[in-house]
Amino acid sequence: MDTADPAGPVQPAQVPPAQPIEGKPVGRRVFLGMLGAGAAGILWGAKASDGLSKILRPLTEHDSTGLTSLLPTAGRFRFYSVVGFSPHRSNTDYRLNITGLVDRPATLSLADLQAMPSTRLVKDFQCVTGWRVPQVPWTGVRLADVLDHAGVQPSARAVLFTSFDGSYTESLTLDQARRDDVMVAYAMEDHPISAAHGGPVRLYVAPMYGYKSCKWLDTIQLAPKVVPGYWEQGGYDVDAWIGKSNGRSDPAV
Repeated sequence: MDTADPAGPVQPAQVPPAQPIEGKPVGRRVFLGMLGAGAAGILWGAKASDGLSKILRPLTEHDSTGLTSLLPTAGRFRFYSVVGFSPHRSNTDYRLNITGLVDRPATLSLADLQAMPSTRLVKDFQCVTGWRVPQVPWTGVRLADVLDHAGVQPSARAVLFTSFDGSYTESLTLDQARRDDVMVAYAMEDHPISAAHGGPVRLYVAPMYGYKSCKWLDTIQLAPKVVPGYWEQGGYDVDAWIGKSNGRSDPAV
């Protein structure tokens, strides 16, 4: 989820079918209205998009149809949730669990993370479906520092991530996780990360497509090998370097 390939646009990947979610059917009139609202947001720009975000936030946070992923309702971003709603955990109640092949299993609060040395990156956010948000400021803690805090055991080769939405998973190799442009983020665009954006804490993997950046981050587990994540089980690349489809294995180098 770093910058797009300057040689040309990244071709959207085929999105695997979402798992069925129970919910009420949406009528044709509502569907067309949502598409119209999304198009208006694109045409009118950021202010209109922000206005739509306020108007439609209750819908996006409880939508079980997947249709709200078509709308630019989360500021400059689009809202995605595999469980059909926006999970929420307060700043006070939030905890990040570090488990698995570590010397010192840990449970970190948001305040604990904010007390650690911080890092700030300004990078484009690239979704594998083709849309991109340029120059997004991210603030958080290098994932490598979080891992060192827990003490990685020699047998660990991978890092697994789970979301407190109860369904989403992701993974990185240990070498990927230790990159300087991979962080446990708690601020985006110089504001606390909202629930719609995956807050209060999410993973941010700058050189890879957005699906690698696990939202609503709950657990970091050190493991002996990579385990394909939620979308990768449906056909997405396990190594999701941006630009790979254009012949570049790692555009961040």
